[in-house]
Amino acid sequence: MTKEEIKQLQDENTFLKTEVERLKDEMMRLVSRNLDLSERLEDDVELRRRTEVAREIMEGNIERQRNADLQDDGQLMALIEMRVEKDRPHLKPDFDAVALAEMLGVSLARLNQLFRHQTIHRTPDAYIDNLRTLAALRLLREKPNYTIAVVAEEAGFSNVRTLQRRIQEVIGMSPVDYRLMLTRDM
Repeated sequence: MTKEEIKQLQDENTFLKTEVERLKDEMMRLVSRNLDLSERLEDDVELRRRTEVAREIMEGNIERQRNADLQDDGQLMALIEMRVEKDRPHLKPDFDAVALAEMLGVSLARLNQLFRHQTIHRTPDAYIDNLRTLAALRLLREKPNYTIAVVAEEAGFSNVRTLQRRIQEVIGMSPVDYRLMLTRDM
């Protein structure tokens, strides 16, 4: 190798080292920019989430206020029936009178008062139990392949024993006997 070729290689080496340093600096700048943009994006996502939650709360409060203003028992009962038919909350075991009051946006005291004066059910919980019992009877009729445990779960009962007790109270026979009676009559 000649001196000239060595000099040329040294110059190229110096140029490449300089270029590598420049690229490292550029990469660090881009990484820093990406981190900044990522933080901004996270902030934006968090702000949108908070805005959505606030909107849902406001809409819920507006509906609760509207429902709380329902002094007419008939209107409130119609609202209960409409919401129960649409949302079917009684099919969840943890749905109770408190949850019904919250869903409607009325106080538990107002709900209890309504049920004392306007329904054959003495309490909101009795109403919910009745809805679950009717759902279980329907399932026993329409889904003969369902086990009693599945019927209890689908109808919103917390356990099989509660379903058995309720069916016995309402129709005077066990769920199994009711199902046998239905198949015998076919």
